[in-house]
Amino acid sequence: MATLSPQFGSIVPSQAQQLLATNYLAFNTGAGNDFAQQYLPEIYEQEVERYGNRTLSGFLRMVGAEMPMTSDQVIWSEQNRLHIAYDGCANAAGANTITIPVRAAGAAGPAITNVVSPGQTIVAMDGAGNELKCIVTQSVTNTGVLTVAPYTAQTTASLGAVVKIFVYGSEFNKGSQTANWNGVAGAINGTTNISIDPAFTQFSNSPIIIRNTYTINGSDMAQIGWVEVATEDGTSGYLWYLKAESETRLRFEDYLEMSVIEGELASAAGAGSAANAGFKGTEGLFAAVQARGNVEVGFSGASGLDDFDEILKNLDTQGAIEENMLFLQRQTSLEFDNMLSAVSQGSQGGTAYGLFENSEEMALNLGFSGFRRGSYDFYKTDWKYLNDASTRGAQTGPSSIEGVLVPAGTSTVYDQILGTNIRRPFLHVRYRASQTEDRRMKSWLTGSAGGAFTSTLDAMEVNFLSERCLVVQAANNFVLFKGA
Repeated sequence: MATLSPQFGSIVPSQAQQLLATNYLAFNTGAGNDFAQQYLPEIYEQEVERYGNRTLSGFLRMVGAEMPMTSDQVIWSEQNRLHIAYDGCANAAGANTITIPVRAAGAAGPAITNVVSPGQTIVAMDGAGNELKCIVTQSVTNTGVLTVAPYTAQTTASLGAVVKIFVYGSEFNKGSQTANWNGVAGAINGTTNISIDPAFTQFSNSPIIIRNTYTINGSDMAQIGWVEVATEDGTSGYLWYLKAESETRLRFEDYLEMSVIEGELASAAGAGSAANAGFKGTEGLFAAVQARGNVEVGFSGASGLDDFDEILKNLDTQGAIEENMLFLQRQTSLEFDNMLSAVSQGSQGGTAYGLFENSEEMALNLGFSGFRRGSYDFYKTDWKYLNDASTRGAQTGPSSIEGVLVPAGTSTVYDQILGTNIRRPFLHVRYRASQTEDRRMKSWLTGSAGGAFTSTLDAMEVNFLSERCLVVQAANNFVLFKGA
């Protein structure tokens, strides 16, 4: 008699787990030999945000405006100083001649032209504190040589070999007549006058394209988890991809800010450089201030107000912007707290909140505390970007960024398109936009899942794109704090 075997194999339960691709009841984290883990696990249905609010953006929202642009380049012109002054002039001892370091445009720096006219009165001073007041009797325009007549019995021999000069007025004899200089290079004397046109220095920056994408297949979009996820933008649910999509968006928003803060212009330095690969880069905040602004190395509040007062003295030589904002890392912020603690009420003259319409509540709600020193008002806040361990917070030493001083308000610049002076915030973002395309912050879906039906791809692709750059006007009024 034939023996009948079960058609589908043995149906005797086994304690050994069968490793089958279709075994939906296997849990990698369980014992592996029970039905759906048999016992109800104690699962927290809420995820833990171990690092709290991890977003870093917000700096530019507090200090800068955003404006559209329609070109691959933004160009602005900043007005130079009103008065005539020269540093690094050579003094020929005993000869009563002073030579201005004239320089053609593009020759190791901006052009330096001799515009001192005969008859103008100057103050010449050296690094040791000696000074001499003189009247200019002759000026050689192409070489920068000035012949001067001191008002005292002293000669230029009383000064050092290198002097600074500035024009403080003029003096002419009775019945004199001023003649205009004809522009021919050479010596001019008597009452010949050099007419001076307004001087501008031109700066530019270019936007870069910033992109990111999040992709999830259609099957995983339909997968429900046990843990409820909550996103930092308020979305919640049991679909894990909601968390990943939200984090991609938040990360991209941080990139928008970080790119214009850390941005670097590409230079053709070598065969493997970014420039040679076709990338142009963009000038960020740190690079702009380091190149055209002020750098404070190793600021310390241990010596009281001394270090800070040196900064104020330097600001006096620049635009003397009365209201400024300080964005600081934790240690530098504590240094400021220690510095101010020795002064009554945290400041001389009391606390001021002028930028916030003198509303302490408004300032504190935004995370600022205000103080006054000299004729300046300062508003101090911690900058999370400089504290975060995944960014600048983990850096120490000479390359570390410990804070930045940003002037509040607007500056006057010349708009070449409009042909007039306009006022713009010292710090602002320009993004590409036109009537048909706005590239400030684009996001769109592609694929065939999640409501997008643009292709046969069984997935949802969330795309992000922005094209922007930063404009740092009057960088000579900014201060970058760096580690020692």
